[in-house]
Amino acid sequence: MRFYLFIFLLLPFWGCQKNTTEQKATASAAPVALTSQSGNAAAAQPQQNKNPYYSRTDTTKLHVSDAEWKKVLSPALYEVARRKGTERAFTGKLWNYTGIGTYYCAACGNKLFASDAKFASDCGWPSFFETYRKNAVVYKEDHSYGMDRIEVLCGRCDAHLGHLFDDGPEPTGKRYCMNSVSLDFVPNTGLQVN
Repeated sequence: MRFYLFIFLLLPFWGCQKNTTEQKATASAAPVALTSQSGNAAAAQPQQNKNPYYSRTDTTKLHVSDAEWKKVLSPALYEVARRKGTERAFTGKLWNYTGIGTYYCAACGNKLFASDAKFASDCGWPSFFETYRKNAVVYKEDHSYGMDRIEVLCGRCDAHLGHLFDDGPEPTGKRYCMNSVSLDFVPNTGLQVN
């Protein structure tokens, strides 16, 4: 029984382990809704309005306590970004989103990925083949759950974003497998999707 429980608990992580799809995302996916939980589009407020550390222009390295992050981040974002959680595959708002724009760190606003680096992946999480700029992210070895992976952290605030794998498309062969909750998407039109 313990063996089956162990296998069941590891299933979400295996989905992000390997990917063989190397096709570019198409514009056929449904758009991400810009509404609040109540369904009122006008009432939707970005989480970063409560976050004094969120800036899309400041690239200064942040040194913020865990207690402070817990105060300013939503519970879901805190769980993934600060406690290294993983959202369930195929449930994130951005895993198959194909809008044209830029992806930012949801915790601090650091520019991470351009939409033209996003590709369709069958792993269930948003996948990119390159970062926006070299120091947008930092890397850390991750040996948790009996796996050898490379963890991807925000280069500004050290938020956990996801993992890096060597099974992505050309030109890099890399797959940045990210958690949707760790990303804010801003379309070229300027309306934010979060």
